[in-house]
Amino acid sequence: MEVTFKGKECRLVGNPPKVGEKMPEFTVINKNGQKITNQDLLGKTTLISVVPDINTSVCSIQTKKFNQTMDQYPDVNFLTVSTNTIEDQQKWCAAEGVKNMQLVSDEGHSFGEATGLLIPEMGILARSVWVLDKDGMIIYRQIVDEITDEPNYAAALEELK
Repeated sequence: MEVTFKGKECRLVGNPPKVGEKMPEFTVINKNGQKITNQDLLGKTTLISVVPDINTSVCSIQTKKFNQTMDQYPDVNFLTVSTNTIEDQQKWCAAEGVKNMQLVSDEGHSFGEATGLLIPEMGILARSVWVLDKDGMIIYRQIVDEITDEPNYAAALEELK
């Protein structure tokens, strides 16, 4: 699969899973250095917001928009995944006043390789939004064609209802 970055084609490392499939096994790291796997997300609906680099404007906007809506969905896991280091993510959270959204690091590329979202030549993930049901099945997926564009927030949030 391919996406574009400022109009230039970028090939993903694989073919991302589709709606109706189970989210592949992955491991990411939270702000405390603890591993989180997709098994840890079972039992609740989960929204996974994937951003290429938390320190860029569109990624920042995307993360803040989902952070602002979290209170309306108390029974939903919200995660933002990027390849930034935990330290970069925590500096961003402190600077932007984001306290609720759980940022997790895919610095080791486990998530990116498992989901096929890694762009190897850039070392970043393709911008996307995923909603998983309580059993880890994908019920919504948007892989944004142009990495510098924002996702469809309303469509993703509608799946949480």
